[in-house]
Amino acid sequence: MFKKIVIGLVVLVAIVLIVASMQPAEFKVSRSLSIDAPAAKIFNNINDVKLYQAWSPFAKMDPNMTMTYSAMTSGVGAAVTWDSKANAGSGTMTIAESTAPSRVLFNLDFSKPMAASDQAEFTLVPNGKSTVVTWTMSGKNNLIAKTFHLFINMDKMLGGYFEDGLASLKAISEAKK
Repeated sequence: MFKKIVIGLVVLVAIVLIVASMQPAEFKVSRSLSIDAPAAKIFNNINDVKLYQAWSPFAKMDPNMTMTYSAMTSGVGAAVTWDSKANAGSGTMTIAESTAPSRVLFNLDFSKPMAASDQAEFTLVPNGKSTVVTWTMSGKNNLIAKTFHLFINMDKMLGGYFEDGLASLKAISEAKK
């Protein structure tokens, strides 16, 4: 009986790994929102890693998270390292490209809960008096990530956070000062 259970588990694991290996090599999650503000104003809220924290849904996951900023906080090379004892994990976010007022590209290097290197991109497209902001995250899937994605839908998992973050970015960007 024990031998049959072990064989059954081995076969089940083999099937899961075979199916996982056939999953896409990359993932991409994207959300967009129209914001009634000029692209330049919105861009500043994205391109500065300190201002980014005011609307980021991930920063709100753990109010006691440790944040360490690079000497430069905006533009290419600006970075923030975070360490959360709660749900936000640990890692570093660095601005890799910055084209005012239309695009910011971040390199995301996660160390917890699991190591990963992904990218987040924000594009800003003027549309009359408003600006359409698109937040996209993409990355490569190794076998562990492919297996994870069999059970967790990245679009559903991250999409809600992106929607919340864009709504907060909208509120901050549309506020009169």
